[in-house]
Amino acid sequence: MLVAEHLVRARVARVLPKGMELSHFAVLDYLAQSKEERTPADLARAFHLTRGAMTNTLAKLEWAGHVHIRPDWDDARRKRVAISSSGRAARDSALAALRPVLTGAVRGIGADKVRAALPVLREVRARFGEVPPKD
Repeated sequence: MLVAEHLVRARVARVLPKGMELSHFAVLDYLAQSKEERTPADLARAFHLTRGAMTNTLAKLEWAGHVHIRPDWDDARRKRVAISSSGRAARDSALAALRPVLTGAVRGIGADKVRAALPVLREVRARFGEVPPKD
């Protein structure tokens, strides 16, 4: 599983637009699909990252103009993050670059096999997404 994950990440990273990292694409895709602002802490939890790691990714995305970060008017200690029109365009460009790679992989494996594997992969994701009990 780890080798497959590494190979997929490497292949995807090669086709992403120049300057975009997989972590950038993941955050942009998440924000585009959620259609509402999130806090950096919400994003860190969603991606199972530290707040510091998410802050670093968000700073790079903000510098590129792909996200807007504003104060939370209800709680001055928090910030709110939204995808910008530039971020949406960058995400769409990345999806267009990824589509042939994913389509080729599905075609090579077989759509029926991929469809059959999805429930298993969802279960693996759910199991590993659970918080392990503390000893």
